[in-house]
Amino acid sequence: MKCPYCGVNKDRVIDSREIKEGREIRRRRLCLNCGKRFTTYERIEIIPIMVIKKDGRREPYQREKLIKGLLKACEKRPIPSDELERIANEVENLLQEATRGEIKSREIGERIMKELKKLDQVAYVRFASVYKEFRDLEEFYRELEELRREK
Repeated sequence: MKCPYCGVNKDRVIDSREIKEGREIRRRRLCLNCGKRFTTYERIEIIPIMVIKKDGRREPYQREKLIKGLLKACEKRPIPSDELERIANEVENLLQEATRGEIKSREIGERIMKELKKLDQVAYVRFASVYKEFRDLEEFYRELEELRREK
């Protein structure tokens, strides 16, 4: 690994730790030339997954979009950020199982709603209202009634 400080390719690993539920390894390195420490990360290279949108378009999966949607749904709710990270990881586990290299956005949305429903009902309704494209108050009310019945 090339040192980011001096550019020499001589270093020693001084610490390794698994992160993100064992899907990444964080390594602390010591440059044997300049003596500075730096961190590197290793993760499994994932074959790009294509998301099939409702209108049939295909676009590459973007974790940032998923996190952004979760943050919007959970805004001003008492939900720790590590829970959002866990949900994103659950979705990515689903993507890993999609051996065909494609997944429908509907499957991703349903997995997110399932996780949010267990975590926080307000965040769930916020996400569902956008995902299910509620057109009027009646559809919103039906979703709330279904939540009430399940409880």
